[in-house]
Amino acid sequence: MHHNDRVSFGSRLGAILAAAGSAVGLGNIWRFPYETGNHGGAVFILIYLGCIFILGLPIMIAEFTIGRHSKASTGEAFKVLAPKGYWKWVGYLGVLTGFLILGYYSVVAGWTLEYVFEAATGQFAGKSSSEFVSMFQQFSQNPIRPLIWLTVFMLLTHFVIVKGVQKGIERSSKVLMPLLFILVVVLAVCSVMLPGAEKGIEFLLTPDFSKITPDVFLGAMGQAFFSLSLGMGCLSTYASYFGKETRLGHTAMSVGLIDTFVAVLAGLIIFPAAFSVGIEPDAGPSLIFITLPNVIQQAFSGVPLLAYVCSILFYVLLALAALTSTISLHEVSTAFLHEKFHFTRSKAATIITVSCLLIGIVSSLALGDWSSYTIAGMNLFDALDFLTAKIMLPLGGMFAAIFVGWVIDRRIVRDEVTNYGTLKATFYPVYIFILKFIAPIGIALIFMNELGLLG
Repeated sequence: MHHNDRVSFGSRLGAILAAAGSAVGLGNIWRFPYETGNHGGAVFILIYLGCIFILGLPIMIAEFTIGRHSKASTGEAFKVLAPKGYWKWVGYLGVLTGFLILGYYSVVAGWTLEYVFEAATGQFAGKSSSEFVSMFQQFSQNPIRPLIWLTVFMLLTHFVIVKGVQKGIERSSKVLMPLLFILVVVLAVCSVMLPGAEKGIEFLLTPDFSKITPDVFLGAMGQAFFSLSLGMGCLSTYASYFGKETRLGHTAMSVGLIDTFVAVLAGLIIFPAAFSVGIEPDAGPSLIFITLPNVIQQAFSGVPLLAYVCSILFYVLLALAALTSTISLHEVSTAFLHEKFHFTRSKAATIITVSCLLIGIVSSLALGDWSSYTIAGMNLFDALDFLTAKIMLPLGGMFAAIFVGWVIDRRIVRDEVTNYGTLKATFYPVYIFILKFIAPIGIALIFMNELGLLG
């Protein structure tokens, strides 16, 4: 099914901001800082930047190529470009990956709303480190409160998706992304002005090359992959709404720069503040919901109003980042149902919202009352995270690279990259070489490392 009359983003800026919104999420503000902390700071960032531009951007352009040329959702795109054979299953894999991630990711997204509420009602003031640990544990294991916030977040996402591509996704991206940028800059400025913040800045910006190990390279590749939302169908689906004037290479570069900008500024928010109060930079995933509220309270203890405002702003920032990602994840599945089964957009979105709510409810309860029910020793939340992040995402990205590098007609790839000969693409030979050889090998290494096969 080839959609020549398919709706498109209304402007080049709208296309860039929507794709950037898909990439920018909790992976930048939650995962990037603790990965940086665990892998030596600045040297990890240098390698991460190399992975973004050598590995990430070519695969992003490949996903853009698949989406725009097919003018179909991810679930149908591979079938349009390669009607024979088994490639259609790669498209279905992308839809399933995005669907499952939305189900459990929305649980964490809901937590951000709880913390906005807690910050706004002054619940952080005067708490000790142990009280922040207890507060998070009691909330995440509560059978009701996380489900309320999960539902609110899913309904917000649903509202945007039902509005459609231009009035929903594009319009929300034009509001949410600039607001997110403003918040991240304001918080970074507040953090770097703290007493003792220079140690955190040094950790983030001065590389110690003695800390380079194979694990740092693999961690950086994995983070680049996760951060750019590769392999989950979002970028390919959004690219199906790109107009002919959209420059794929330019858009990919813009998304990569925006994504990296937000991630590095997130580090500038967290590490100077953490060092200023003596918190270790490798606090891990708990950094955002346990360590950081404590850091903000200690860092701004002399100015309670500033601590109050910064706490609210930070969790609003997290919530906005999560929302731009849930919108793109939702669109992958909604567009697939809309095209495959000819449902109305509203009906398709409702089916996905209700289904993901059910997955989210079970995932949330798996952290509390249902924690005794396990799969391969993991509760359902952790099992879904393992399955999608460590198996399905790398496979999806690898297949996209192989598909564009080896399978589809070379003229299609050149036409898309050059906008049918209207642009010079001096990088084209290098781009094809990366897709054919470098990217599949790099992703295979990530895949094996994540599964513990590299020792």
